Amino acid sequence: MTGSPVTRVASPYRPGTDAVPITVARGDGIGPEIMNATLRILTAAGARLAIEEIAIGETVYARGHSAGIEPGAWESLRRTKVFLKAPITTPQGGGFKSLNVTIRKSLGLFANVRPCVAYAPFVPTRHPGMDVVIVRENEEDVYGGIEHRQTDEVTQCLKLITRPGCERIIRYAFEYARTNGRSKVTCFTKDNIMKLTDGLFRRVFDEIAPEYPELQSEHWIVDIGAAMLADTPEVFDVIVMPNLYGDILSDVAAQIAGSVGLAGSANIGEHVAMFEAIHGSAPRIAGQNVANPSGLLLGAVMMLVHIGQPEIAERVHNAWLSTLEAGVSTSDTAAPGTDPVGTAAFADAVIERLGQIPKTLLAAEYAAAQPLLTVSPTTPAPAQLKTMDGVDVFLHHRDRDPAALAAALNIAAEGTWLSLQMITNRGVKVWPDGMPETFCTDHWRARFQSPHSSSTSRSHVIQLLHRLDRAGLDFIKTEGLYRFDDELGYSLGQGQ
Repeated sequence: MTGSPVTRVASPYRPGTDAVPITVARGDGIGPEIMNATLRILTAAGARLAIEEIAIGETVYARGHSAGIEPGAWESLRRTKVFLKAPITTPQGGGFKSLNVTIRKSLGLFANVRPCVAYAPFVPTRHPGMDVVIVRENEEDVYGGIEHRQTDEVTQCLKLITRPGCERIIRYAFEYARTNGRSKVTCFTKDNIMKLTDGLFRRVFDEIAPEYPELQSEHWIVDIGAAMLADTPEVFDVIVMPNLYGDILSDVAAQIAGSVGLAGSANIGEHVAMFEAIHGSAPRIAGQNVANPSGLLLGAVMMLVHIGQPEIAERVHNAWLSTLEAGVSTSDTAAPGTDPVGTAAFADAVIERLGQIPKTLLAAEYAAAQPLLTVSPTTPAPAQLKTMDGVDVFLHHRDRDPAALAAALNIAAEGTWLSLQMITNRGVKVWPDGMPETFCTDHWRARFQSPHSSSTSRSHVIQLLHRLDRAGLDFIKTEGLYRFDDELGYSLGQGQ
């Protein structure tokens, strides 16, 4: 892969102008309380903001908008290009989309940046030296939400990983590390099992890493990597991951650093950026004045850097650190034997310390900080010769006898260009030479291949499906077995 230049997209703030327009949503549950606390602190610190408020979440779902956001709200987001969002509640049950996922994907917020820092000894933690940044891919993976029920017993969720998506997030992670004086970037995947999807993520990581020779790079299988993150987070610096792993492990990292309630998040795209706390709306404690506003406040600090007000970001962050040093905390982070304060009182304590510098904790310095928004243009992959070896046909078939199903498939396919090579159930080969102990459901994959590689056409597949239909076999999905420049584009079954 050839190196591509990095474009630093201009901050919405222009020196000499007045307040910067931002869009604010107060959210659900504890959202209004922590947003009120955050905005009071920003105002007291002198942040230059022109706030446009929009409604999102429960009230909008209740008005019949299944995504939890009304059309007019998008106009504000496109206009301001900066979104400070409190947590929202997605209604239970079908028919409702995740608003977070909708916003991230609709606005192209491909990078989710989540710093996870320990504040020992003022916030209890087993890992006082922890300072890890999770860079999570934000648009792809199973979060495409493409799910289907295919049989009486089986549902599926598609995992989509693209080369451009991998390039953008991985290069972003390296650029973030370089810009912020970090020393190492680690990649987590499960490419030993998902060799094509996670395998692509790892391959792109290995291609990009040499372009940053001053940074260490390494790869961990996600399960042992997660174990190390929970046990010895000090060995990591910046970690880049596909969407699902990043979602889960950023919460784990925040909690072991001290509390999920302390973690802020920046969602970065080419045109818009969204800043939030990583936790949810916590409806069980809503309205009780006990919620910790720190996660949203630290998200707002990242926002201030992004919009070109680093001096205000520094002022707020250092006041917050000084508040921790003074022993002021909400119930989720209070040390044993100390009396926690409420949401409003915590905000008051931060405001009282504006202008102070922490004496023990490392002071925040943003004076020379760059906006978080760095976007690397991706180069379209060169066209490759795409040929077909055959097709995987997925079937809904209630009879649990693989041999009987194979006999029916062979009869149906007789005389066609394609012949049955194997049958799997939930990815385990059950014909030929299957094991009688293998548990089977009513969902089967039948692999048909031509006698010669790269010699199958779509008409061959259509002919096969026509024969299966005439035989009364319920095919529910097909996947072509493709080669790209003669490289296999499909996984092999057991025994192949």
